[in-house]
Amino acid sequence: MSDPVVASSDRTPNANSPSLAGPSAAAPTGAAPWDTIDALVGWLDRESVLPKEQERLLRVLKLSEEVGEVAQAVIGATGQNPRKGHSHTWDDVHAELCDVIVTAMVALRTLTPEARQVFDGHLRRIAGRGPGAGTGNGGG
Repeated sequence: MSDPVVASSDRTPNANSPSLAGPSAAAPTGAAPWDTIDALVGWLDRESVLPKEQERLLRVLKLSEEVGEVAQAVIGATGQNPRKGHSHTWDDVHAELCDVIVTAMVALRTLTPEARQVFDGHLRRIAGRGPGAGTGNGGG
């Protein structure tokens, strides 16, 4: 994985890995997820040499790359590429899905300092449409 945002435990960290150069002191093990995201975004912001708008767009586009890595891992876990065979495990798929989640959280936090509240409100709306939530008109 080439992502400086998330280092997977089954890969050797590189020089851009948060575990070597990032917010590890600011985001101790067991920290609330949004505290870790805040630390990652702060670190990425400090390290960026790009204009702010370009950085924002690239953090959103990074999601496409991560979703592609999930697809690659699923194909590898199911052995659907005859040339590569079973090149991944379901643990790899789990890790790639976590990367998607973290990357989305970083993108959301990059777009708004109110990311926690935006996400919590959205999650409440989704839960309100779920089973046993009534027949409300929850929308899309």
